[in-house]
Amino acid sequence: MFVTDPAAFLAEFTDERYPMRGAATARSAFLVSPASSVLAEESARDNRYMDLSRAPDPLRALRQHAELARRLGADVPVLTFPGDPDCPDGMFPNNVFATARGNLIVGRMRHPVRQREAARDDIRGFFRDVLGYHELDLSGGDYVAELTGALVIDRARGIGYCGLSERCDMAGARAMHEAFGLRLTFAFELAAGEYHTNVVLAVLAGRAVILAGDGFADPAVPDAIARAYGGQAVRLSPAQKRAFAGNAIALAPDRVWMSAAAAAVLEPSQRALLERGGFSLGAVDLDEIEKAGGSLRCCVAEIF
Repeated sequence: MFVTDPAAFLAEFTDERYPMRGAATARSAFLVSPASSVLAEESARDNRYMDLSRAPDPLRALRQHAELARRLGADVPVLTFPGDPDCPDGMFPNNVFATARGNLIVGRMRHPVRQREAARDDIRGFFRDVLGYHELDLSGGDYVAELTGALVIDRARGIGYCGLSERCDMAGARAMHEAFGLRLTFAFELAAGEYHTNVVLAVLAGRAVILAGDGFADPAVPDAIARAYGGQAVRLSPAQKRAFAGNAIALAPDRVWMSAAAAAVLEPSQRALLERGGFSLGAVDLDEIEKAGGSLRCCVAEIF
C-alpha cells in the first residue's frame, strides 16, 4: 500500500497489520572511504548542510572514517570500499546502494557527480558475484530516487517513510516502494530546503523514532509517525537537527549511533527516552566529514 496522507497512514498502521516479523537491523554494513580533497559543489545547490567555506582536510577525514568503521564493527561486520577522487560525495554510499531480500538496489541520483558513483563495478560485482545478490538497477529511471537518504525504512515491519524533495520525486518513491518490497510506504513533502529524509527522521530497530518536526512541510506528518510508535519519539529542535542528531542509525537492537556533535546536543530527557527504549548511545567524531553535508547515517550502507 502507498499513502500520502497522515490520516490514511494512521488508519492503516496497526501492530496487527504490520507486526515486527522481519530483521529490524542489518546483518552487515559497508562504507566507502573519503578520497577527495574538494567538496561537491553540484550537491551544494540543494544541500544547505554543506559548508563550502571550510576546506576539507582529507587525512583527517580518513582518520575519522577509519575510526567509524572500527567502532561500528562492535555491532556488525563492516566492509570498506576504497573511495574515488572523482566522486567527492562517495563516502555517503547509502544514497546510491541499498539491499533488501537478497537484492542490491542501485539508486537514481539527481546530480551527475553522484550518478558516477552508481557505475562502480567493484561494488556491483561484490554483491553480484561474491554474495550472489540480484541487481535491481534504478539508475536509468525517469525519476529521482536517492534510496535510504530519501527513504527511511522500518525493516521489521516493511514500512517506508519517503520524503519528497529535489532528491526524490513521487515516481522515484513508487519505484523504491516496489524495489524494496515494502508493505506500506508513507510519502510526504519535506520542508523547503531539506534534501534527505534521513536528516530529519530515523527509525530505530522498529521500536522508536528520532524526528525533527521542522523538517516536514506538514506538521501532521511527524505527529502521525510519532503516534504510530506509541510516542517513543525523540523530538529534535531545529538546532539539534542542524547538528545531525536526526542522522542516526541502529545497527543492533540495543544501540543507536550518531556523530559526536549530534550526541553532544541531546538533552538529558532525550537520552533518557532512548535508554528507556533499550538503546545505549554510540558516538563518533565526524566533524570533518560533516563539512560535506552528511553525517553518520549517510556513511552507512546496510546489508540485509
